[in-house]
Amino acid sequence: MVPLSATPAVPAAAAARPSVIQLVFKERGALYAAYMPALTDGGLFVPTQRECQLGDDMYLLVSLPEDPQRYPVAGKVVWITPPNASGGRTQGVGVRFPNDDKTRALKLRIEEILGTSLASAKPTQTL
Repeated sequence: MVPLSATPAVPAAAAARPSVIQLVFKERGALYAAYMPALTDGGLFVPTQRECQLGDDMYLLVSLPEDPQRYPVAGKVVWITPPNASGGRTQGVGVRFPNDDKTRALKLRIEEILGTSLASAKPTQTL
């Protein structure tokens, strides 16, 4: 048994702070595999080994193919792919975009980049 004093203390502010992850999509195929169009406001699959729970806040900085702008997204975890998932799926989480104007613009930009490939039957990291 570990004495209580040996357990590192985590300040409440640090525990409540959302994760920040930078996502850089250099190719349209990678964006297609990560995009979650089934979510009303859109979302992205984030490959990560971080411990996450459904409903956790996650802050993303998203870079899209051939687009110099970085898009900040304050989303929520709505999907978890655990380690060693069936079908060889990558461990990570699905992050739902918030319902706001900036993120709606990001969703439209992603769908513009993906174009007709949105209707593809190719497998993705999500649904």
